[in-house]
Amino acid sequence: MDTNVRVRFAPSPTGPLHIGGVRTALYNYLFAKKHGGDFLLRIEDTDQTRFVEGAEEYIKESLDWCGISYDEGPEKPGDCGPYRQSERKDIYAEYVDKLIDNGRAYYAFDTEEELDAKRKEAENQGTKFSYGPKNRDSLNNSLSLSSDELQKKLAESDDYVIRFKTEAHKTLELHDEIRGYIEVDTEVLDDKILFKSDGMPTYHLANIVDDHLMRITHVIRGEEWLPSLPLHVSLYEAFGWEVPKFAHLPLILKPSGKGKLSKRDGDQLGFPVFPLEWKDPKTGNVSAGYREEGYLPETLTNMLALLGWNDGTDQEFFSLEDMTQKFELSRVHKSGAKFDPEKTDWFQHHYLQEQPVGDLVDEFLPILAQKEIYPEKVYVEEVVKTIRERATFVSEFWELSFFYFEAPKKFDEKSAKKAWKKDSEEWMRALIGKLQSLEEFSQAHIQAEVKDWINTQELGFGKIMQPLRLSLVGAMRGPDVFHIASCIGKAETISRLNFAIEELS
Repeated sequence: MDTNVRVRFAPSPTGPLHIGGVRTALYNYLFAKKHGGDFLLRIEDTDQTRFVEGAEEYIKESLDWCGISYDEGPEKPGDCGPYRQSERKDIYAEYVDKLIDNGRAYYAFDTEEELDAKRKEAENQGTKFSYGPKNRDSLNNSLSLSSDELQKKLAESDDYVIRFKTEAHKTLELHDEIRGYIEVDTEVLDDKILFKSDGMPTYHLANIVDDHLMRITHVIRGEEWLPSLPLHVSLYEAFGWEVPKFAHLPLILKPSGKGKLSKRDGDQLGFPVFPLEWKDPKTGNVSAGYREEGYLPETLTNMLALLGWNDGTDQEFFSLEDMTQKFELSRVHKSGAKFDPEKTDWFQHHYLQEQPVGDLVDEFLPILAQKEIYPEKVYVEEVVKTIRERATFVSEFWELSFFYFEAPKKFDEKSAKKAWKKDSEEWMRALIGKLQSLEEFSQAHIQAEVKDWINTQELGFGKIMQPLRLSLVGAMRGPDVFHIASCIGKAETISRLNFAIEELS
């Protein structure tokens, strides 16, 4: 086997990429980079009946947005291409022939009607029909035919499949990097179909042949593939190839912990389960995506990494570089990981605070432009610096800062009742006089002067500060009131105080 670590992510283009798939890609990427190896993307599109227009582009764009870059794949050819299974279909017939030649596969001519009858018969006896070591010699296949009879049958019928011949009376000893050793009695296995008469391989054959030809050393995939492990290992052995190491990742569970996370859970509970927004080309239905909902790629990768893995410490924030250094398959959990939407928002809040202010300003400016507000960039920067710690998403910036850009047109009733007293008009007029006398209108200077003036008047701070905040904001909320005043300027501050006197007195 190639000593260089080579792993692959092999999605089917049958729809949008679920975050469980993103996590599989992420773990493959981290493992490859940790060991200085290669991460491949292979598109498994042999089942053309389930192919969905735009799904392959969606998969590539999702990985790109998350920063999970592949070394080889479509549009990034290495020496193992092509990287779409539909472009490799001529390869597989040669390999299935090898299995037939060495007695590890056979032709089966059973019709759907014959198989249905067998299933019903088993059902009536309270058992389940399985096509395998126990009964294959009595079924409609090539195991009991002479060479001439077989050739005649193949010439007459184009309706056949090629099945893998599972070894009878054998205990398979399998190893999983996460779950340890697993023993399987081959008597409970069935003979899976490897090849159809239309010339297309099934997933099982194509997958094994491609992994071998692409020199894959470690197969890191979802837990749902664990039942296929006995067949896949048996196929490697049947070909006489070295078996790669397998690791089956735990499921991502619903927030309740009961069952696998699905799109329906996201729809019902109000969070995305896809990295990017997806519009179904058939129905036109739109599914929410993390990117369009305002999440940062760092949020998604950090959250997903910790759904099933930790580095053995209490560390919670990991950059991709950080994860790469610390990632070990031995630290991936066996049991499913509960998805927690609130924890995702907690990560998002953290990473929003880490963003360069300039990037946040660039995202906020179009929101302001939609409202036909076009302030100086340096002004918006000052506002963003002040309000960002209260925000989880850039989409919340307007609600947190509108008063920096426009004067209140009305006042929150509850706040007005609490803050505007009988003598508020008198004191706000006096405050206007004080503010007019100030030549310097910086936050620190206004604060020092106004506080000194309040003390001189022997007033409680609330008597001035509450109606001042109400006048500038329209409600009892927002950051430091002197910061707001210094930003909007002396004339606008006095104008807002006059409007409040007019409206509330």
